[in-house]
Order: sequence, then structure tokens, then C-alpha cells
Amino acid sequence: MAVGSRGRDRSRRRPPEPARSTVTLGAGGPARDGGYTRPVTALGDRPRRGRFITLEGPDGAGKTSQAEALSAGLRAAGSTVLLVREPGGTPVGERIRGLLLGEAGAEHSARVDALLFNAARAALVAGVVRPALERGEIVVSARYADSTVAYQGYGGGQPIADLRALERFATEGLRPDLTILLDLPVEIGLARKSGAEVTRFEETFDVAFHRRVRDGFLSLAAAEPDRFAIVDGSADPTAVGEAIAAAVSERLPELGTTARRTPSDGGPRGDD
Repeated sequence: MAVGSRGRDRSRRRPPEPARSTVTLGAGGPARDGGYTRPVTALGDRPRRGRFITLEGPDGAGKTSQAEALSAGLRAAGSTVLLVREPGGTPVGERIRGLLLGEAGAEHSARVDALLFNAARAALVAGVVRPALERGEIVVSARYADSTVAYQGYGGGQPIADLRALERFATEGLRPDLTILLDLPVEIGLARKSGAEVTRFEETFDVAFHRRVRDGFLSLAAAEPDRFAIVDGSADPTAVGEAIAAAVSERLPELGTTARRTPSDGGPRGDD
């Protein structure tokens, strides 16, 4: 039996399209949906009264001890300072830290590492860093997003543009006001690490990888000279601390930092 044109029209009729959402997506996704109660704001719209300083560099450069010394100097100058580290600083971040650093034999691809680092970073920025900046505090962080670009990008071969896009999503576009790059030859940095200080990245990855990471940090600094200040991380810890304080005073003179002696047992600490 022949099917009339009306029958053909019914058989080929497209299913109705789902209703289009009227929610405008911002950096944080839809507001108040499924337990996510943070309101939607565009990148850069949220108030920011404090200053954000990060310390970066290859393994063994002394970022943790120098971040402690810088924070002490800023407090001595009268500032309210919050010291944080990456990955970590939140319950979620500390659990991710264990996955990333604590299992030397674990096999993670550079892509997986980049996603995990940024998941921890998203929790730290949203729950700790941004609130402190909005209160007008100075936040000092041992490592931040440049580390992911250097390690998983330059070191691990992941596309830099993709990593920067992932960073913007995770941090809602939060960039440091000043980044101190503690630069030193990778052989010196790796030689400083021992015992519990050795993570999966020192134990599993070869010297060539760490050289690519160092070159990546230097490339990032060359591309953003207004944000980066390079300090010789192979020098005596006290001299390194003084150079960091001088860079902060020059770049952010309103903070009035005071140099503090870096905790040391007579030689450079082999911390991160």
C-alpha cells in the first residue's frame, strides 16, 4: 500500500528539541545547581584587594623555605600574610597531593597529572586564596600554575595552550601579581633532595626531563618579564632570601618587605 505524503511527513518528523537553558554560564558554571551554590561571576569581576606572590622553580630550589622566610619578612613589615603550598592546602588538595607525590612507583601520564594538579588548585583558589585576597591579605604560595606548564607542558609534552586554558578554568583566571623564579642547575637541585623529601618526580623522571622543566620556567619568565623576577637559587639561602625581599620591594613597594634569614643548618635546604 502506498504511503501518502502526510504519512511520510509524520514518519520523518524530528523529535522536539530540548528546551534551551536561560542560565548564563560564567567561570564557575550554573549557579545553585545540584549543590553548587557559588554564584556565577565573570573572570576578573570579583573584588581583589590583596596581593598574590608565588615562588616557582625546579626541584630542590628551596621554594618552601624561602616562602616561609618571605612570609615572615612581610609580617614583620606589618602585613597580614597567608602562606600556602601546592598541591595541598585543602582536604581535597591534600588527598590529591598524596596521589601525585607520595607514590613513587605510580604511573601517571602527564595529562592525568595536569588534571590532578588543577583539581587541587581549583579547591585551593576557591576555598583559601581568593577569600584571603578579598580580605586584603597577602598570599604567598610555594608553587602555582606555572609549575604545571613547566612540568607537564615543557617537561611532559602537553600542549601549552591547553594547559593555560585548564588553568583559567581551575583558577577563574587568577594570576599572581609577582612570581619569584628560583633558578638553579637541575643537578644541584636534585642533589639537595634526600629521604622523605624525594617525591615521584625526583625518583621516576630523568635529568633530561628536569632540564626541560628548567628551560620551561626560563621561557615563561622571558615571556612575562613584568610578572617574573629571577633569583639565583644556587646561592646561600640568606643571600637568596635577601634577593627575594629586594625583588618584592622593587615590584610591590607598597608591601615594604623585610628580609628574614632562611631556616638552614648551614647549607641550602633540600626542600621543594
